[in-house]
Amino acid sequence: MRIGAVLPQTELGGAVADLRAYAVGVEQLGYRHIVAYDHVVGADTTVHENWTGPYDIDSTFHEPMVMFGFLAGITRLELVPGIIILPQRQTALVAKQAAELDLLTEGRFRFGVGLGWNRVEFEALGQDFATRGKRADEQVLLLRRLWTERSVTFEGRFDRITGAGIAPLPIQRPIPIWFGGASVPALRRMGRLADGWFPMMTPGPELDTAMATIAAAAVEAGRDPAVIGLEGRITWRGDLDHVRTEAEQWRAVGATHIAINTMGSKLGPVSAHLEVLAAVAAALELG
Repeated sequence: MRIGAVLPQTELGGAVADLRAYAVGVEQLGYRHIVAYDHVVGADTTVHENWTGPYDIDSTFHEPMVMFGFLAGITRLELVPGIIILPQRQTALVAKQAAELDLLTEGRFRFGVGLGWNRVEFEALGQDFATRGKRADEQVLLLRRLWTERSVTFEGRFDRITGAGIAPLPIQRPIPIWFGGASVPALRRMGRLADGWFPMMTPGPELDTAMATIAAAAVEAGRDPAVIGLEGRITWRGDLDHVRTEAEQWRAVGATHIAINTMGSKLGPVSAHLEVLAAVAAALELG
């Protein structure tokens, strides 16, 4: 089971020195990958008065694809957007960006995608929130073609390509696509299409039901559910025993990866996040 860390970007803000210190520190502690979340714009709650989303206009987010280009030059970590909101982005451009990151990381790139929840963001990017699920289905198929074929001709509902391709192609052909989401349609999509998934729940009955839904959809699509990876997330609550226990619970359900999340724990500066990650690394015997 590979263990990584979630970049606490809403707390670190935009300081490049903090980003560098975090990435280098995480690698030195023995973690294997960094997960970063994606939001392009946030909603102004003085305009959207009934806003209930977890993030708003003042929540700080690095753009993952650009940021990972920077991190690829200073670490050997696997880099994982968890997740890119795929249907609000141009498919061919995303394919090119992901291929470039795969090259820059020498194959240490895992492409997490999802549908998103923020209508304000979809509007700002000129995309239709209502059709995001159908668009994502089509995009995943097209991405895999763009990563493996020299020349692609494709005509779908949302994208059209006539005799075009990206060069250079990525090292991983195709790059692994991991999904986020929790609804039944999202889980079934994972079973049909995903190389792996990021559960939005902890081990227990809800996770068992989600895993069964994914497995059934995979079998229906002619796939082996055992090949679908699983990355659990452990949120820091100030208790190392809790981390050890939950890590073993994830191992017991067959998780291939876990990520330690310190974002939202009100730790303050980057040094405090790294102190917690050092204690967790010792408790889990990383290195």
